[in-house]
Amino acid sequence: MFAVGGTGDAPHVRIARILTRLNLGGPARQVLASDPLLQQAGHTLRVFAGESGPGEGDLFESLAERGIDVVRVPSLKRGLSAWGDWNATRFLRRALIDFRPDVVHTHASKAGTLGRRAANSVAGVRRVHTFHGHVLEGYFPDIVSRALIAHERRLARRTDRIVAVSHATADDLLRLGVVEESRLVVVPPGIDLAPFESRRDGALRRRLGLPEGAFLVGIIGRLAEVKRPQLALEIFDLLAGRYPHLHLVFVGDGPERGALERGILAGTSARAERVHLLGAVDSMGPVLGDLDAVLLTSRSEGLPVALIEAGAAGVPAVAAAVGGVEEVLAHERTGFVGENVDELAYGLARLLDEPEERANMGQRARMRVTARHSAQALALRLEALYQTLLQEEPCAC
Repeated sequence: MFAVGGTGDAPHVRIARILTRLNLGGPARQVLASDPLLQQAGHTLRVFAGESGPGEGDLFESLAERGIDVVRVPSLKRGLSAWGDWNATRFLRRALIDFRPDVVHTHASKAGTLGRRAANSVAGVRRVHTFHGHVLEGYFPDIVSRALIAHERRLARRTDRIVAVSHATADDLLRLGVVEESRLVVVPPGIDLAPFESRRDGALRRRLGLPEGAFLVGIIGRLAEVKRPQLALEIFDLLAGRYPHLHLVFVGDGPERGALERGILAGTSARAERVHLLGAVDSMGPVLGDLDAVLLTSRSEGLPVALIEAGAAGVPAVAAAVGGVEEVLAHERTGFVGENVDELAYGLARLLDEPEERANMGQRARMRVTARHSAQALALRLEALYQTLLQEEPCAC
């Protein structure tokens, strides 16, 4: 048995990975990056996932095409459903008993709750849960937030390791008392870098009907309130008059699409002519190859995979200073970080005004991502974590 890096013997690990859905967001993309390498190293994996929502895209078939054993979990989906949650938990219990994993690794809140409950049916299993961000404060009324924190604390007591995708997320979990530091580890995201090495081919620009010399800014991610897509429109309004060649394209879909469409139609003529909605896209490499910059306006993030992919493609970014953004984006070196609309608009204006420095920032971003966020780096970190857990006694649950 060889380790992911191919440098020595590694114990075989049976890994059950559970996600609420395999939409086009960060968690599913990380699974697509890491799990084929873990499987190539000789580990046995089975991925369990529910259905993606309308317009979110689904990487189920992409994982299967990479040789990963993927199982659809009936009734596993976002939102509250007593019957659906019970049915999904029952399915997972039976599936885990049949698979007999050494490690059950859950991702995000719903899969984390149901998957860790189901893992109680497997004697001696090690439980791992990843926070790809969190909604423990600032999203809901205080009474709801307190209940969520208490719920995650209870689950964490029955979990061998809690994984945070960024140090910012880890700091939040410690501050909120979710888990003690001895069982908390940071594992930054990783991606397959190869799809982002291609040069601009102009396909996206032709599809959008852009004029020659257009400066195209991408807002990448699910169209959800937490991503604050309306903020991108405000930034565009500040710059549109000064930069008539500026265009925005939203790459993604979600519940805020309707409000975003209305905001475009109700706005200026510049919005109607130069703001585009592309929808969800499975393959981001060609899209990023046609962008001049990426804009991230989220209210909260763990460590955004969209910024990692932008860096891999050599595209500088302008991003809100939230979560782990500054762990991937180096201010004034690979892009700009801002605290408000004015600062984000200023960063984008700098990229518009300074094409040579924009190109330099893109190259620095590519080097930074290549060194820190490759698929192999992620797989190695996960493999080391799983093997460490196998040498320890499982938590007393």
